[in-house]
Amino acid sequence: MSERRPSPAAKNSGNGRNGRSARRSVWRRALPPEQDTAELPEPGSATAGPGDPPSVVDAALYRDGVRVSTPATLAETYRELRDQPSGMAWIGLARPTSDELLSLAAEFDLHPLAVEDAMEAHQRPKLERYGETLFVVLRAARYLDAPEEVDFAELHVFVGPDFVITVRHGAAPDLSAVRHRMEDSPDLLGLGPEAVLYAILDAVVDGYVPVVEGVQNDIDEIETEVFRGDPEVSRRIYELSRETVEFQRATRPLVGMLHNLIAGFAKYDTDEELQRYLRDVADHVTHISERVDGFRQALTEILTVNATLVTQQQNAEMRALAEAGFEQNEEIKKISSWAAILFAPTLVGTIYGMNFREMPELHWVLGYPFAIVLMAIVCTSLYFIFKRKDWL
Repeated sequence: MSERRPSPAAKNSGNGRNGRSARRSVWRRALPPEQDTAELPEPGSATAGPGDPPSVVDAALYRDGVRVSTPATLAETYRELRDQPSGMAWIGLARPTSDELLSLAAEFDLHPLAVEDAMEAHQRPKLERYGETLFVVLRAARYLDAPEEVDFAELHVFVGPDFVITVRHGAAPDLSAVRHRMEDSPDLLGLGPEAVLYAILDAVVDGYVPVVEGVQNDIDEIETEVFRGDPEVSRRIYELSRETVEFQRATRPLVGMLHNLIAGFAKYDTDEELQRYLRDVADHVTHISERVDGFRQALTEILTVNATLVTQQQNAEMRALAEAGFEQNEEIKKISSWAAILFAPTLVGTIYGMNFREMPELHWVLGYPFAIVLMAIVCTSLYFIFKRKDWL
């Protein structure tokens, strides 16, 4: 069993448990004015309201990588951790109340800014150091097959010299699986809170893999729909682009965070094997971040192609309409020409069909042949005129 090393934060700030009481007054002075110290909940006294689900998912104490106790409340956790100076507490919370977070802050000297972030959630991924405590914000993700959507959740991790506190806002990731994995590897868990932080980071990054595959599959389907001319594809491209942007915001900051964490582990002589594990996670994050960046670029190109295809389709439709209009004009010309030709003899026949007693050529012997010839001449003349103008 390797000897447990103090955390990098602890090396900066001295002995964590001895320095806790000295800084507690500083933490209390940092609270908002309306939050009087007399109103602070006693450590471990926070409980869920009537009908509310318990927010403490799991709390355990470990010594040399082995679970030695499973306290039922936060108060018991605090008390047993004080009785075991060489132990480590791992407290898992899901959507905790403000009283519970204030209780944890008072016991473990958590910085008020970090506690405020954990209360409000909706934070960007980041890594902050507050004295002897590291505060890590992660954006976990999972792919939902039925609606073909990416569900994002937020995870806040407080890492101190002898404690790890996880505050989960959302369904992902499954930290119970992380805890079981670490308990099955006591040598790794015995390395202390930094090992737990590594395992959580590894679980979050591993959770990105099925999301990447799901998004890749969606992009492939969208490409097929684009060239098939699906009218709903534009909406799907837009929705997937928004999810990709959120995914990018979740993964891109992790690259710098992990490199800073690796540098801190090396600086404070953290276990070499744990440093290797963390470098492996950093490599995975870099690969995933590059793929997500590629997704966004691919969606931008697909959107451009879709716009081009839609424009081409609209142009084709407009051309077809213009051709149809031209053909209609040609038909109208023909109909109008024949109507004019047929109207000429009708006009002559109408004039000579009027019942007037005194009309020129009414009793003329050649009047009938003259009318027929006149009709033929007019119709023939109109025919050749329209033919010359390509109306017939």
